[in-house]
This record gives sequence, C-alpha cells and structure tokens, in this order.
Amino acid sequence: MQRLKTRAQFQAALAGATVARTAHFALHRCALDLASSAQPLFVSDDVWLGAMVPKRWARRAVTRNAIKRQIYAVSAAPGVALPRAAHVVRLRAGFDRKEFVSATSDKLKAAVRAELQQLLARAARPPAPAPRTVPPPAAPPTAPSSSS
Repeated sequence: MQRLKTRAQFQAALAGATVARTAHFALHRCALDLASSAQPLFVSDDVWLGAMVPKRWARRAVTRNAIKRQIYAVSAAPGVALPRAAHVVRLRAGFDRKEFVSATSDKLKAAVRAELQQLLARAARPPAPAPRTVPPPAAPPTAPSSSS
C-alpha cells in the first residue's frame, strides 16, 4: 500500500466518488490513470491511501495524529481488501471532547477503530444495483383527422 503525499494526489482522490460514509468519516476513491500525462500522479498500479483530519474537527495535534495512525493501521490490517485505486479517508465530524477527554485514550482509539472498520467494510461491498425503471408504454398512433 502506498501513501498519498502531494497535494495533487489528494485533490485527484477527493475528486473521485464518495464510496462509503459513517457518522465521522467519509471514504473517497478515484481510479488510477497512470498514462494521463508525461508525469503521472500515481507511479504504480497499487492501492494508494491518504488521511485527512482537519483541525476544524480535531483541534489538538495529538488527536489528529492519533486518528491518522488509526486510519493507516486499520487499512493495513490483513482482512481489509481495498481495490487498486487512490483512496482518501476524511474526518467529516468531530468526536465529542466531553465523552473522549484524552486524545490518546483507549476509549477514543477503540471508537475510531470500530468506525473505520465499518467504513472499510462498506467500501468493500459491491455497489447496490440501481433500481430498474420501466418506461411508460407508448401511446397508440392516432388516425389523422380530416377537416373538410
């Protein structure tokens, strides 16, 4: 598994579709395009992963770093099978500081890990088929009226 490093890589992955959401996280995926330009963003056909934990949702650096470590640890676990694409796990809501007082508490780590496992399991499922819509039956042709 490769890690996203440049701003352009993150922007490309975020421009892709959101494939899974939980209460606190969203997973974005972008297909790899290795031959798009003279210098491609992704040099190998592998799973690429980045973590975005904005200061807006996790004020303290120790909290942001702990969440990022959990993201990379859970995604590298043996049972996780992400497709070969660029992925970004984005924190989209904050964890309650009244419930999780310490940024490095086992309670916060367990909550983050459980939610990330749920997020990655949702992303691994194949998408649900789109509902089939049946077009309305065509109206029978009408005879031209003669107005003489």
